[in-house]
Amino acid sequence: MTPTPTIKEILAPLQPDMARTDEVIRRELHSDVALVRSIADYIIAAGGKRLRPALLLAVARALGYDGPHHATLAAVVEFIHTATLLHDDVVDESDLRRGRETANAVFGNAAAVLVGDFLYSRSFQMMVSVESMRVMAVLAEATNVIAEGEVLQLMNQGNPDTTLEDYFRVIEYKTAKLFEAAGRLGAILAGATPEVEEAMAAFGRELGCAFQIIDDVLDYAADPAVSGKNVGDDLAEGKPTLPLLHVLHHGTTVQADLVRQVIEHGGREHLSAVLEAIAETGALEVSRRVAERYATAAKARLACLSPSQFRESLLQLSDFAVNRSA
Repeated sequence: MTPTPTIKEILAPLQPDMARTDEVIRRELHSDVALVRSIADYIIAAGGKRLRPALLLAVARALGYDGPHHATLAAVVEFIHTATLLHDDVVDESDLRRGRETANAVFGNAAAVLVGDFLYSRSFQMMVSVESMRVMAVLAEATNVIAEGEVLQLMNQGNPDTTLEDYFRVIEYKTAKLFEAAGRLGAILAGATPEVEEAMAAFGRELGCAFQIIDDVLDYAADPAVSGKNVGDDLAEGKPTLPLLHVLHHGTTVQADLVRQVIEHGGREHLSAVLEAIAETGALEVSRRVAERYATAAKARLACLSPSQFRESLLQLSDFAVNRSA
């Protein structure tokens, strides 16, 4: 079996575009306000996979785009994503992301929220510069849906009666919507047909669902030294993610009662017992198979693209989403 390429290998064909996107990010993060600059520099230093901008760039290039706006919109997508992370970490009271302290842990909740607001507003300034109402409509809708997804997740938190339908709605809104927007924007930039645009949007949506499900799996399976996050963060926050829902629906009465109690009250004191129940019910394997189905569906959407190194990168991103360890 051929090993899954690393993210660096997958994005190699996009390296010039990714470098241009990073230049735009650094330029547009500048502010005369010192604290904004400090937190922006901290965020840049934290790195990240840049999957959403890479998706936009790869779709645009796969469809033959050679104009001036792809790096700007890739940076906009990354700004929106980063703003959601800043706000998420405050809501979740998180203190660790990508192996280092979160911005709210270092600078305080108020500063993190306000710089998240700055990123949102700066992203809208940038999208105006592209002078496309379609682009603005896609990003405005995506930003709104993401906010709804965050509220839905908050409503589900601590609720053991959350259904699978509730869970999938949250991941489609909270995570997959920005992936979907990235795919759609790449197609819009390239002047693709409505059919191809919809296929690229669906590719992004399904890739985003696969990515989030694996994130939820890694919350219980990842090595913190590799993932840069604490094991059981979702458990501590009472988030009913797919692995826990599987135990609730397929575990023994004792296991289901345990998970119900943990979702209701949060905390880590029962982490070992929950991990045991997850292992005994095969919850992680089942969740991975669901993610793999999304990734397979995403790859099928690429049939409308001509063969190219950029199409290959999109195919490899689908595999990376489900085979990664962080």
